[in-house]
Amino acid sequence: MELNDIQHAPGAKHAKRRVGRGIGSGLGKTAGRGHKGQKSRAGGYHKVGFEGGQMPLQRRLPKRGFKSTTLKYNAEVTLAALEQLGEAEVNILTLKTAGLVASIAKVVKVIKTGEIKKAVKLNGIGATAAAKAAIEAAGGSVN
Repeated sequence: MELNDIQHAPGAKHAKRRVGRGIGSGLGKTAGRGHKGQKSRAGGYHKVGFEGGQMPLQRRLPKRGFKSTTLKYNAEVTLAALEQLGEAEVNILTLKTAGLVASIAKVVKVIKTGEIKKAVKLNGIGATAAAKAAIEAAGGSVN
């Protein structure tokens, strides 16, 4: 088999529909657009969501929910990730260089997922109550 011999599977490709090419083609005269009306005209259509003047669905339904734009500056680190990192002292900069948090992160919090056995000192990093207890049980501290 050569690259220039490769062909599509039979039936995978079909000819483009040519409309308005006479009665014999089956798509002559109105060319599949029906008779009269806005959709039959050239350039005639409506905007997305338009319901003929009826109040559109996106305006009938109530506005709901809120997503804070400051959430992108928050990050989480697990106890398992701290264990793998193997640093004695950890701050936001060490986590950024290790690639554990995004470079735009400003607030970092340690959550209790996994276990930690090494003593780790956290500087400028928050921790949940359970994570703090686990870190202090391993001989570390949270500032």
